[in-house]
Amino acid sequence: MLRQDVYKLVDNFAPYSTAEKWDCSGWIVDNQSNIVSKIMLCLTVTDDVYEQAKKENCDLILSHHPLFFVPIKYRDINILCAHTNLDKAISGTTDTLIEKLGLSQYQLQIPIEPKNEAEEFVRYVALPKSVAVEDFIKLLRFVSPNLRYVNNKNVNSIKKIAFCSGSGSEFIPDASNNGADAYVTGDLKFHTALDSEIVVFDIGHFESEILILNRLKKLVEKDFEVIFANEKSPFL
Repeated sequence: MLRQDVYKLVDNFAPYSTAEKWDCSGWIVDNQSNIVSKIMLCLTVTDDVYEQAKKENCDLILSHHPLFFVPIKYRDINILCAHTNLDKAISGTTDTLIEKLGLSQYQLQIPIEPKNEAEEFVRYVALPKSVAVEDFIKLLRFVSPNLRYVNNKNVNSIKKIAFCSGSGSEFIPDASNNGADAYVTGDLKFHTALDSEIVVFDIGHFESEILILNRLKKLVEKDFEVIFANEKSPFL
């Protein structure tokens, strides 16, 4: 198969036209090697991931995170990234997290024509009845044993929960304005946490997004041999 076949499969699922203007989604390295038979999937391309791909004789690396600076040595292997387009996509990063938690049956309808960034990235789950914060913490630890959370108002129970995989703390006010009792994301900052009017759960950037690799595997495994990079969160 051809490298453009990989691009088309991803584009059909998460159109590159929807990526943010500042984003580097797409070909990070396009070295004109057309034939692709083996793909390495990863969250982030690092020196270690690059070496793994070379050792495994992969023809292409498909990552979620982009590279804003590409080391020269990486340029001997095709690298394709799906970043904000994958975050926004139906069944993308955030939807995959919600599904993993067993909450997808409660997910609110996603706006067909989002009016702002928050509507593009944030998903909402309205539970049939309120759950104790402590019980919800137990559920989140299923995907993130080391989660952190902020509960400035000492809320005991929650019902409407907003989700945004990755670094989505800037959307906390939007979630609050839309009636969310709680918000699940990663990379929560100190002052953002201090100011939050709702319960905020930081499950970690890595933990909130690594699940999407299984979705990408299903996209391409029919036509290509696929392996996962050996990755872990840099936080212990």
